[in-house]
Amino acid sequence: MEKTGRKPARSSLQRRILVGLIAYTTLLSTAVVVQGFIVNDHAEHLVWTSLLDAELDHFVERSRTDANYRWTDTKSLSLYDSTAPREIPSSLRNLAPGVHDGVMLDGSEQVVMVRNVPGGRLTLALDITDMEHNELDMALTVAAAAAATLLLLTLMIGWGVRRLVRPLVKMAQGIGSLRPDQPGQRIEVLDAASSELVVIAEAVNDYVERNDRFVERERVFINSASHELRTPVAVIAGAAELALGQAGLPAGVRQQLDRIQRTARDVEQLISLLLILAKDPKRLGASADEFALDHLLPEIVEDHRHLTRDKDLTLTIAPLPRCDIVAPLQIVQAAIGNLLRNAIENSDRGEITIRLEPAATVVIEDPGHGMTPEEISAIYARVARGGREGGGIGLDLISRLCAHLGWSLSFDAAQRGTRTTLVLTPRN
Repeated sequence: MEKTGRKPARSSLQRRILVGLIAYTTLLSTAVVVQGFIVNDHAEHLVWTSLLDAELDHFVERSRTDANYRWTDTKSLSLYDSTAPREIPSSLRNLAPGVHDGVMLDGSEQVVMVRNVPGGRLTLALDITDMEHNELDMALTVAAAAAATLLLLTLMIGWGVRRLVRPLVKMAQGIGSLRPDQPGQRIEVLDAASSELVVIAEAVNDYVERNDRFVERERVFINSASHELRTPVAVIAGAAELALGQAGLPAGVRQQLDRIQRTARDVEQLISLLLILAKDPKRLGASADEFALDHLLPEIVEDHRHLTRDKDLTLTIAPLPRCDIVAPLQIVQAAIGNLLRNAIENSDRGEITIRLEPAATVVIEDPGHGMTPEEISAIYARVARGGREGGGIGLDLISRLCAHLGWSLSFDAAQRGTRTTLVLTPRN
């Protein structure tokens, strides 16, 4: 009669905002750093191109105006002329005209410009090994600065987010601490709360106040109805008992008086059950009784044997193990009694077996008509809609009581009929 499911794990709003802002900051910082490296590489390429172009232009012009001019290599700059007897290194021979970055020459990293000129080919190589080392050091420095900046921003974002959501967290804690059995509660908001939070707090406080008034009206109604209904029912039951004590009553009259007495007892039981439903389950422990369920079951069965008089039915109690429980005695009697009544009303002939299993589990198997899974589903649907099932109090109220008290009630198709299982141990 119940559906259980694990609640999904939910992160706090503060965590979500913090993770979102940190992720955004990280992506933005990464994009800026990557863009900086791309711009640096492009600018570096333009510098090398401009520098090498200027050197080659100078060499070509001087060679044109001065037939005796000869190029002199420096520590970092070397020129290879295809018309000169000097041999061009193998790593530079097959390069296409243009600028080539990252060319290795004798273990050093070079930027090489190749230009075709009339009568030959010029190759100018610039050693940039020291520059690349300096560039790597600068990149590491920039990365460390970016990491430090990101850490600082993370700390600032965390502080700001906590400060921002603190009023909301306080309000959530206040709402979570509300107790339905304590009237006059209110949600307080911090002075730093936003106008939206004030609106929410006022709406919650208004709802709590209206709920308090509703609960008070309901409590007064239940108390008044309980008193006003119990009195006439007690009078009816007492009058029927006195009338049954008279000698010489006709059989028909005695039968009607028995019916009046049973109906009065059912109504009194119904009032008690409705009062239980109106109470907080946590407060029912004070009114619970400690009793032996294995002693109570035979009494309940004997009280319902008269319902089998006009049917070819027998009630059989399986050997009962000892079972002591703490629960509202009257509610246990009503629940088991009405389930047994339901089994009798839905069976024509055969044997109804009542068993007591571990964990205070009562099992009632009736011959019935062999209910199909569809028919059992129909019972659950009628219970969910609050439909009545035959005489007595009805499965709808019994199922609501079980859910209210944390018990478990289920129906299954047995070999020949229906198996009803009532577990009187509260679920954890």
